[in-house]
Amino acid sequence: MDRRFLRRSAALFAIVAMAALPIGARAALPPVVNGQPLPSLAPMLQNVTPAVVNISTKTRVRVRNPFFDDPVFRQFFGLNGSSREQVEQSLGSGVIVDAAKGYILTNNHVVGGADDITVTLQDGRNVKGTLVGTDPATDVAVVKINATHLQALPIADSSSLRVGDFVVAVGDPFGLGQTVTSGIISALGRSGLGGSSFQNFIQTDASINPGNSGGALVNLRGELVGINTMILSPSGGNVGIGFAIPTKIASEVMQQLIAHGKVSRGSLGVQTQDITPNIAKLLGLKDNNGAVVTRVMPGSAADHAGLQVGDVVTGINGTTLQNADQLSNAEGLLPANSTVTLSVLRKGTTRQVNAQLAPEKLAMLDGGKLDPRLAGVTFSDLNDQQASQGTAGIAVAAVSPASRAAQAGLSAGDVIVGIGNRRVTSLRDLQGLAALRPRQLVLLVATDEGLNYVVIQ
Repeated sequence: MDRRFLRRSAALFAIVAMAALPIGARAALPPVVNGQPLPSLAPMLQNVTPAVVNISTKTRVRVRNPFFDDPVFRQFFGLNGSSREQVEQSLGSGVIVDAAKGYILTNNHVVGGADDITVTLQDGRNVKGTLVGTDPATDVAVVKINATHLQALPIADSSSLRVGDFVVAVGDPFGLGQTVTSGIISALGRSGLGGSSFQNFIQTDASINPGNSGGALVNLRGELVGINTMILSPSGGNVGIGFAIPTKIASEVMQQLIAHGKVSRGSLGVQTQDITPNIAKLLGLKDNNGAVVTRVMPGSAADHAGLQVGDVVTGINGTTLQNADQLSNAEGLLPANSTVTLSVLRKGTTRQVNAQLAPEKLAMLDGGKLDPRLAGVTFSDLNDQQASQGTAGIAVAAVSPASRAAQAGLSAGDVIVGIGNRRVTSLRDLQGLAALRPRQLVLLVATDEGLNYVVIQ
């Protein structure tokens, strides 16, 4: 009989016999195969999990009862019209990155604006946390605790990551307790996802769920490569598309928050737009990649570097740019006074231009230039006091008393956090509003009394 036939028959018999075993017997794996122990993440996680903490917060929000606005109701019940206080609680995660000083990296949306922060360590200790600083634009925050016997995670250089690298996410989803999930890096450099203004996310299929925010994304050496921050899901639960802030960004933001309590960003001082087919034809370009310069601010970093209207910026620091948003994103992720190298295409010739980013100044924007219904409104970036409260949005600097906005209830000092169904975190987010021109202009406004909608006709 053919030996190959015998071998195939024996292999088939083994498969059938294995299938006939009870499920429990089939699932049980031997601890050793060919004298070698099976691979396990347990030894690595023994050093990682003590550095991942649970963060719970309490935020006191003033809530105004709508009946208080009715004078007859107030008179009948003897109410003085004051607002009542409501306490909101939330859960998230954090990562100890400096054991000696007690610094913890987490997300702005976990601790921003919180009145009380409690950090629960893996050993069960509850420690009061102090907010060092937040950066809504990147959704990074730093919390400090005073405790002994802490264990920190080493920080790896996230710029060396590759798609396909194995990663492990550690956090506290749904408040169940510390949970570990594994996966790979699915993509790098993700942006345009909403939420924070400046984005360069790591995408992973490691399960990330509510409560994982602020937790650790580590490599197989147990080094921190990212801070878990959000998921993309139609149902609100994990579907294998999670995002983390790379440590290259989180570390730079953390250093500025620890040193200054805020982030000072650099600015090129240019306005750019995407390259449409018509613009490409007009400028004699081969494709639509890059961002065309439409304005250069006098005295800006771009002005000193010699940039001109009509130049096409095709790359920054060796990274190819596809559109204007990518240039704005890369610019916003760099600190003030840093030097960047721009690849600039001018009249068919590519040149390398160096520019030193100037500190970003508090900008103002005339609402009437965005939409006629916003005439009489002046917007600005948040000042230091507003930003320190953890709110992400744009400030209403002034409102003309005769304007539509004033009649709708908008006031100076309000903070716009959304327009329609779009999140607003900076003046840059308003640039597309002029092109949208929604039929109904609905602003989501944060005031001292909480969130409310302002509809401007």
